[in-house]
Amino acid sequence: MTASASALRTFQDAFVARLETADAAADPAPGYGVYRNTVTRAALDAVAANHPTVRRLVGDAWFEPAALVFVRRTPPRDGVLAAYGAGFADFLADFEPARELPYLADVARLDRAWTEAHLAADASALALDALAGVDADALAGLRLVPHPAARWVRSADAPAFTIWARHREDRDLDAELPWHGEAALVTRPRDIVRWCALGEEALRCLEACAAGAALGEALDAGGGDLAAWWPQLVGAGAFRALEGGST
Repeated sequence: MTASASALRTFQDAFVARLETADAAADPAPGYGVYRNTVTRAALDAVAANHPTVRRLVGDAWFEPAALVFVRRTPPRDGVLAAYGAGFADFLADFEPARELPYLADVARLDRAWTEAHLAADASALALDALAGVDADALAGLRLVPHPAARWVRSADAPAFTIWARHREDRDLDAELPWHGEAALVTRPRDIVRWCALGEEALRCLEACAAGAALGEALDAGGGDLAAWWPQLVGAGAFRALEGGST
């Protein structure tokens, strides 16, 4: 880093620190208040844009104050706000006013999964016939590599995915809602972010593959039945490659 670049970075860091720590009412330089308000408004808009389902569920009158608390606790560290709000779901999980909405944090995680899938690197998805011609003896030692856009969310006690999907798709909003835990996959195998519910076997296999397990171990994690999850996960674009086999 050159001396001029280092000086600029030092100035920028000091400027941001003052925006974050100065008392707006007592700040002798009122211009800082303008910048502070602009930064805060941009951050609030980014949280809202990146969590549209949460916002729709709770309404602006609830969402805006909650997001403001989050922004003040976790201000942006990057000028690019397209991905801002990574910790919003964890914030909601501990946010006292959200205690009566046990699904809200996982809905926020699904919103976050959508954003990350949307921003992820492009890659071709593994074809359904990727195992064709693979020697049976070699099969167990191969590895399925998750697609860079693949994200998955498990909600242990609430139908967060059903709530999220219905509001994303604007359908069945008044339909009966069975109350149980769910899991879901969000990914972008091509140009459009897509999502689907995941069964427990598929989820365990996906988690095992993401942890680096070979296909044989992933099969064991999912109950040993390849046909129970291969069409769903591979068809949804959860993987980009089969290491050592057809891609």
